[in-house]
Amino acid sequence: MTLSKDNIDSSLAEDIEELIEKLSTHQHGILVKRALSVLLRITGEKIDRLDWKILTAALEDLEQGFQTFYPYRHIRKVTIFGSSRLSSQSSEYRLAVEFARYITQFGFMVLTGGGGGIMQAGNEGAGSEHSFGLNIQLPFEQSTNSFIADDPKLINFKYFFTRKLFFLRESDAVALFAGGFGTQDEVFETLTLSQTGKYGPCPLVLIDEPGGDYWKTWNEHNRKNLLQRGLINAEDFSLYTVTDSLIHACNVIRNFYCVYHSSRYVGDLFVMRLNSELSDEQVAQLNDDYSDILIKKTICKSAALPNEKGDETESLPRLVFYFDQRNLGRLYQMINQINQYSPCLPVEPHPEWK
Repeated sequence: MTLSKDNIDSSLAEDIEELIEKLSTHQHGILVKRALSVLLRITGEKIDRLDWKILTAALEDLEQGFQTFYPYRHIRKVTIFGSSRLSSQSSEYRLAVEFARYITQFGFMVLTGGGGGIMQAGNEGAGSEHSFGLNIQLPFEQSTNSFIADDPKLINFKYFFTRKLFFLRESDAVALFAGGFGTQDEVFETLTLSQTGKYGPCPLVLIDEPGGDYWKTWNEHNRKNLLQRGLINAEDFSLYTVTDSLIHACNVIRNFYCVYHSSRYVGDLFVMRLNSELSDEQVAQLNDDYSDILIKKTICKSAALPNEKGDETESLPRLVFYFDQRNLGRLYQMINQINQYSPCLPVEPHPEWK
C-alpha cells in the first residue's frame, strides 16, 4: 500500500508507513492493512466534514465496544430488551429483575441498554459484576441507571447502529419484555437477522407476565396477518419462543447450549460444533428428519477442518453439511432435537464458557 503525501500530512504519512512495515508480523496484519486502505482511499475522495464526523464517531463507538467486551469474550451473555418507561414498582419490572437474577445463576452475563425501566431491572437482577450497560446519547428519556453507572462495563454510544451491533454481536440469547416502538424495533430486527442467518443461531425468548398476553397477542398478529398471507413461513415460528413462565424462559436459553455449542461457515460448508459427539444412529436420524435443509450430500460427523486449526473450539466434535440458508427455522428445529440427545450438564470451568 502506497501513500499519497498530497492527500495527508507528511508526518502522518511517515507514521502510517512505519506502522505498515510493522504489520508484516501482526497477527491480523492483512485485515489492518485493508482497514487502513479504506481510510486512505476516502481521504482522496470528495466527502463532507459531516461524513468524516460520522465515520470517526462510529469508529470510536466500535473501539469502546471491542475493548470493553474483549476480556469477557468467552462468557455467554443474554441481551435484555424492554420498555424504559416501566416503573420499578411494576410487575413487569420485578419479572425482569428475577429473570436476570435467575439467568446469571446459569453462568450467563446480562446486556441491557443501561437506562431505566426494564434495562434497569436487568442490571439490578444481574448485579454490576455480571452485567453490561450499552447506553445511548439521547435528548430525553435515556439516563444511566444506578446499578451500572460508573461501572467499567458501561459504554456510551453515539449511534444506534453501533449500539445495536454490539447487542447482537456479543449476545448468545435475547430476552424481550413488554415495550414500545423501540422494543418492537428490536424484536423485529433480531428476527430479521435470525431469519436471514445474520444473527445466531441463538435463542430468542419473549416473556409475558404469568397469565399476561402482550407477546401472546403479538404472536397471534404474526399468525393472522403474516403467516396467513404467506409473508412468512410456518417454520419461522421456531426462531422464537413466547412464554409466561420465567423458569421455562431460562431453560429455553440454557438448553439451547446443552449439546449445540456454536456454528460457522468454512467456504460453503456449514460447521456445527457440539459439546458432545453424537452417535452414528443419531446422525442417521438427523439425515432422515432434515434432508429438506440440505443442498447436497448428507450431514456428517467431523473433527475440526484444516481451516479451523488453532481455533479455540478445535477439540470439539462437529457436524458438517451443505445448508440451504432459506430454512433457518428448520435449522433451529434441528438444534433443538440435537439438544435432546444428551442431558444438560454444567461445563467447567464456567457453566457457560464458550
